[in-house]
Amino acid sequence: MFTDSHCHLTFPEFADQMPQIRAAMAAAQVDRALCICTKLEEFDDVQALAASYDNFWASVGVHPDNEDIAEPSVEELVRLAARPRVVAIGETGLDYYQMEERKGGRSISDMEWQRDRFRVHIRAAQQTRKPLIIHTREASADTLAILREEGEDASPGAAGGVFHCFTETAEVARAALDLGFYISFSGILTFKKAQDLRDVAAFVPLDRMLIETDSPYLAPVPYRGKTNNPSYVPFVAQQIAELRKMPVEAIAKATSDNFETLFREVKS
Repeated sequence: MFTDSHCHLTFPEFADQMPQIRAAMAAAQVDRALCICTKLEEFDDVQALAASYDNFWASVGVHPDNEDIAEPSVEELVRLAARPRVVAIGETGLDYYQMEERKGGRSISDMEWQRDRFRVHIRAAQQTRKPLIIHTREASADTLAILREEGEDASPGAAGGVFHCFTETAEVARAALDLGFYISFSGILTFKKAQDLRDVAAFVPLDRMLIETDSPYLAPVPYRGKTNNPSYVPFVAQQIAELRKMPVEAIAKATSDNFETLFREVKS
């Protein structure tokens, strides 16, 4: 019934736990999950996990915040995206969060390497006709500008995709929707201080919405602070159902249908 559109099941937190995770998913009626790649060095493990189960899929990409790792090229992303059960490019995007604190005092102008990497992913997505998984944190203006510059304006040839783990404003959501992108909400939606985000979730059209865990991070209430996993994604759906005064089953169906529409290969 439910679909987790973004999780990191190859991270160390889940070592040797796949039988337990899959059992918990089945008990919670979480039928599918998209396993996300954050660096090329982990891609083989991500793709192998997806290839091992008929309800897992994979992406290929390099997270914008990762440094001192293999840098992707368009050609390599295109080649890896052709592997079985790889249905998306990313996660990719821009992350300017606390740059001075986390990145030794560097400024936005010093982040050109992130912007170049983002463009590589967009071009690979357009070549492969696979959607982008966008990560943007305190960088929405540049994220949207680069998407537009690279032709991601809902026109023929655009790859489209999803703004995952959305935490931005309604204005950013409108701009992303205008470009043809989907919006995905995580367990943050259940947090006490996330009313502004709940207002955004109430605004986003149901036919352009996905749900996710981003596990092992951001476990929803009532598991906040614990290790997240795909079996918790129904709590995100329940929060959206309460916002919209709809049955949670309707949210599950809509977001699962949207998953199939965006990641077209999951139906093949």
